[in-house]
Parts: sequence; structure tokens; C-alpha cells
Amino acid sequence: MSAPFWIINARLLDPATDYDGQGALHIADGRITAVHKGAGFVPTDGDEVVDAGGLCLSPGLIDIRVKTGEPGAEPKETLKSAALSAAAGGVTTLVIQPDTAPAVDDPAMVDFIQRRGAALGLVNILAAGAATQGCDGKLMAEIGLMQEAGALYFTDVDRVIPDSRTLMRVMSYAAAFNALIACRPHDPWLAEGAVATSGELATRLGLSSVPAIAERMQLERDLALVEQTGARFLVDQISTAGALETLDRARQRGLEVAASASINHLRFNEVDIGDYRTFYRLDPPLRDESDRLALIEAVRDGRIDVITSAHAPAPAEDKRRPFAEAVPGAVGLQTLLPAALGLHHEDGLDLLDVLRPLTCGPAELLGLSAGRLAEDAPADLILFDPAAPVVIDASTLRSKSKNSPFDNRRLQGRVERTWVAGRSIFTA
Repeated sequence: MSAPFWIINARLLDPATDYDGQGALHIADGRITAVHKGAGFVPTDGDEVVDAGGLCLSPGLIDIRVKTGEPGAEPKETLKSAALSAAAGGVTTLVIQPDTAPAVDDPAMVDFIQRRGAALGLVNILAAGAATQGCDGKLMAEIGLMQEAGALYFTDVDRVIPDSRTLMRVMSYAAAFNALIACRPHDPWLAEGAVATSGELATRLGLSSVPAIAERMQLERDLALVEQTGARFLVDQISTAGALETLDRARQRGLEVAASASINHLRFNEVDIGDYRTFYRLDPPLRDESDRLALIEAVRDGRIDVITSAHAPAPAEDKRRPFAEAVPGAVGLQTLLPAALGLHHEDGLDLLDVLRPLTCGPAELLGLSAGRLAEDAPADLILFDPAAPVVIDASTLRSKSKNSPFDNRRLQGRVERTWVAGRSIFTA
């Protein structure tokens, strides 16, 4: 455990309390022990002092949708390389997805992920459990036992559970434990083989496509089962305006349903595919600009609870293929903050509105004590310059895979320092 210290002369950004102003923090025994709001605070207790120089100090980011190759496909990404990427990107807590080999579908695998993550001594590495055995959508996984082992929520990640009876059983069982179920909505029959969203662009490029309505259709089914079972539910990676309207209607009926969106669908649209650029081969596929703008407004007004990196590493040999054959996904841990700050610089969102679904939003959803600047909260913190220009160079990313759609993009926002439990784990 590090010695007690102060961070002074900072611009504190705490979305949990809507505070954006000058202040100072005291950290001891891995936690925040004092919060002083206002300018000019000078500590007198002799503890070490870190002068923030007026830069922004916020809770560390919490990324609840991170894929790695460990276990089973370590050349793509290990827990260590993901953790190093996260630290450099200001992500202090990440939740590993269960579609590994073998899948995280029993308590032993949950324990493996979390013990292995803790041994690294970097960021907080937690686990999501599979909703069905092997993430294959057929037999329910050991949800109750995995929750006891520490799994934060349950999902088959990108795979739909097509059998409505199976999903209803999963939701009913999870409701008994107050466990959170996450599903990414897409009709599997309409989406089969699709690599783009239906429209003029996909037709011109000759790409197999899926209509945007496929997302809303599946979401309607999922929300009907939520209403039937009373399960806690996360709409994972919502990406279309139509699905947002369905979500709004469900909430108006009283359903307490959360929603996440990936930073890729907030920053890019289908036009970015351009001349078959495979770094933009994503799942769900990139959407129309009207869908992207609808997502941004949903972040602005709080209907999107969580923004994720949707970190999905893929080595070069999996991306250097014809567009339709390229493996979908993009790395995003290290670029998450500057990418999200584009919503502030380019789309006019308040800094607190950008940070809320990256900090206290996911913390509240998953019952974590992190994500806020408050006494006794974990000292998981990032110091960053929101205006600093950065040019993303994928070759320098700490991830083992370099498949970043932000490669060569000019962004704003640089992480200067990252602390986890009061330990400095990254300095620019």
C-alpha cells in the first residue's frame, strides 16, 4: 500500500455529484479519505503532495465489455496486455467477457479470471459469467454459483439465445438472485452472414447486410421476457434509433432496464467503411448517421447508462482479409477516453455527461463502490488534459492486437496519470 498523499490544484470532475470545480483529494490505504472543494487548498500534515497543475482529476473509467484472448487465444490479448492498455487509457476497472476458450461458465473460471487479474497488480479485473453453458444458447449456466464467486453479470456476449423458453428460464433464475442479465439484441436469422447495415452503401459495395430493424425486433422479444420475469436487464451495445424508441417505451411502462453503447457506434457511421476498411468491420455493424446522432442524444439525456470500449482484439492476419471475411471487432481500451471526449469537443456534451456513463453509471449498475470522488471510495483515479491533442498510432498501443479504427485519427484528451487503490500504475 502506498504512503498517504494529496492531489492538489486539480479540476475535480465527479459525475456522481455533478461537481465540476477546483479541489483536492487526500488518499490513504487505497481509498479517498478527504475531498476539499474549492481553490487554494494547502495541506499542512506533511504527506506527499502531487500538484495536478489545474488538470482534470476524475474517477477512473469502468469498462464493462472487454474481450481478451486469455484463456485460449493468448496471441490476441492476455489479461496483462489488456491491463497495460487499460492503465494507459485511464480505465481502472474492466470486466472480462465470458466467450473465451473455455468459456467462463462455472465458478472455477470466474475465480481464475479474478485471481489472475489480481496477481498482475495493475487495474481491477473482474469477470462476467456466461448465461448459458459454453455461450451456446442451449443449457443455462451456473448463474447462482458464479455470482457467489464474484461474476458481475451474465451474458452470451455477441450470441443471441434464440430459444425464448431458454432465455425466460435464464431470466427467471437470475431474478431470484437479483442477478443482471445482458443481451445484445439482433435477430440471428436476419443477421446471419451480414457484415454491414442494409442501405445504399452496402448495396453499392456489394456487402451482405442486415436491416436496422433486426435490432429492434429482438429487443422487443427480450423486453417482453423482462416484463414477464422481472429480471434485471442490460441492453448490450444498442446501436439504432429504432431500438432506442423501443427502450423508451419499455421504460415508460415501468421496466427498469439499462442500456450500453460502444464508443465506436458513437463516433463512427457506415460511411467510415469507405473502401472496405476492415478496421471498421464491427459487430453490430456501423449504422446510418441518423442512428449515431440518436445515440449521442441518448447519452446527453441519460438514456444510455454505460459507454464501453467494446474492446475486441484481432491480430493482423484476421483483419487483412476481404471485408466480408475479416474478423469483426476493434481494440479500444487505450483510446476510450480521447474518443469519448470527442462527444464533448465535437458534439457539445458537457464533460460530466460524457464521464457519467464511463464512471458512476457502470458502477451503479454493477454495484461497485468505485466511480466517484467521495470519502471512503476507492482511490481509482485518472489525471488528464482534456484539450491535449493526440494522434492515435495503432502500432504504439499496448494491446497485443492493433486493430484500432482510430488509427491516424486526431483526437483530444491525454491521460497523464492513473492510480488504482492509490497506487500509481501509469505516468505519461
